[in-house]
Amino acid sequence: MQALFIPQDSPFSEDQRSWLSGFYAGLHTQMTKDTNASSADAAQALTVHVFYGTQTGNSEMVAEEVCDAIRTGGSNAVLASLDEAEVESLTQMDYVLIVTSTYGEGEMPDNAEMFWEALKDTGAPRLENLQFSVLALGDTAYDEFCEAGKQFDLRLEQLGAKRIQPRVDCDVDFEEAAEGWTSGIVEELAKRKPEGVGDGAVAPAAGTAPKAAKSKWTRKTPFCAPVTCNRLLSGDGSAKEIRHYEFDLSNDGPSYEAGDAMGVIPTNDLELVSDLLDRCDFSGDEDIPGKDISLAEAMFSDFEISTPSSDFVKAIEARANDEHLTHIVEHGDKDAMEAFLWSKDILDLLNLYPHIMLSVEELVDVLKPLQHRAYSISSSSKLHPDSVHLTIASVRYNSHGRDHGGVASCFLADRVGEQAAKVFMTPNKSFRVPADNDAPMVMVGPGTGIAPFRAFLQEREAIGAKGMNWLFFGDQHAKTDFIYQDELSAMQSSGILNRLDLAFSRDQAEKIYVQTRMQENAKDLYAALQEGGHFYVCGDASRMAKDVDQALHDVIAEQAGLSVDGAKDYVNKMKKEKRYVRDVY
Repeated sequence: MQALFIPQDSPFSEDQRSWLSGFYAGLHTQMTKDTNASSADAAQALTVHVFYGTQTGNSEMVAEEVCDAIRTGGSNAVLASLDEAEVESLTQMDYVLIVTSTYGEGEMPDNAEMFWEALKDTGAPRLENLQFSVLALGDTAYDEFCEAGKQFDLRLEQLGAKRIQPRVDCDVDFEEAAEGWTSGIVEELAKRKPEGVGDGAVAPAAGTAPKAAKSKWTRKTPFCAPVTCNRLLSGDGSAKEIRHYEFDLSNDGPSYEAGDAMGVIPTNDLELVSDLLDRCDFSGDEDIPGKDISLAEAMFSDFEISTPSSDFVKAIEARANDEHLTHIVEHGDKDAMEAFLWSKDILDLLNLYPHIMLSVEELVDVLKPLQHRAYSISSSSKLHPDSVHLTIASVRYNSHGRDHGGVASCFLADRVGEQAAKVFMTPNKSFRVPADNDAPMVMVGPGTGIAPFRAFLQEREAIGAKGMNWLFFGDQHAKTDFIYQDELSAMQSSGILNRLDLAFSRDQAEKIYVQTRMQENAKDLYAALQEGGHFYVCGDASRMAKDVDQALHDVIAEQAGLSVDGAKDYVNKMKKEKRYVRDVY
């Protein structure tokens, strides 16, 4: 910017022209100083690298908010997923924050796995000059609570890094704990800020992707979506009850993309509430400390009264005089505890020990808050702009002389009716259709794992993608469990679904699974990968996803003539390129 020139023919006197020229010259000088100072501050500010490991998108969302807070506090923040990080690069960094979830039985998220393997290797570099902190997201309902975060925290310490502040482990209600950890980080960074650097906010670095606008509909402020469709997909005689749901979003509802999940906030079964109150000899009108609703109302909408928490089990053990249960609790025998709790809910445990009577305070003190359930979305908003679809298996079983039902699945199947369900969206930017419309897309989704791939196929149809679409689907019996059969047939006829390989495990003597079909079509599958294909998996993490992963490695090793390590390198390269992603649970 140059000083403003005042022309001779302007409507000002000579003195006025002189004064204005001086004024604008001074203004220009000050603006230049301010700009230079701002640039200098940004150049001198601390740089903090924030890495996230995520399976469903929550850790990425939190990491973005951490970066915003750091920049507002006057430091630079660089955001990246852990699969974009190299362990050797840590030696060149001063400050590192890791925000990570844990999934399955204490496992690393998919996008953190390779980084973790390198970090725990005996050849990992020493990191004495690094300062770090870890924010771990988890769920205390699982034995290996926040295990991924704990492992990162310990390993960085072993390599000589120093903590900026202690690790924080977050339960499902992570917002408050995450905000406290973030505030502590910003305060500590302020103490380390170089002299002469101002207190102004630092802008994101050039090339940083713009942050998506936050939805006003969240877990704390859910949208009330009318249920417009509740349709049984399973056929007569099926061992499963799989249903298709549609929710109306037309009245200013939340937006979503194919690959996202939707959280459903359920209420408990009134019959279970009544039975539990009767067993505990409560009227339901009792007051609860810290709440302005009755015990019965809180059991209906606020407390988890189906799955026993670890605190509830410990409270029972302390009063049960049961040597077997005491042995399990004292020795932390995970397998024995799982076997003991199998098919039992809170009421079952209380009924096992009729002599145990808890006060209202004792009971509510060991009950966890009732949590939402997240489900993979099975529609594309490009084809269904005013609605969102879910594909859910209703959980039902009889045990200990009582009928049991899944909290959210039976809430939707039996109790919502035409009323509105409280919902919100959980974006998962890592689980998307290929950005390249010509890239092949291979999807493995047995059972309700088909949900996001129904959405993916709709998405590719809506955008006119020309890439090959190949689905591996299966379940127990073709006659009763071939859900969305008519839709898939129509997609084949229209050309949007190019290949469909089916695996119905119990329609023949020898069980056939989706991984069986993968191996039978190894040549074509490898060819699709070589053409830049994206490989997706959705469904059970404990068995199916592991078997599919092994089959993928076997197919690549066989078709490419690679060793086990060579196939692993090939798959890792796919992960780095975001061409192998999973939505597993």
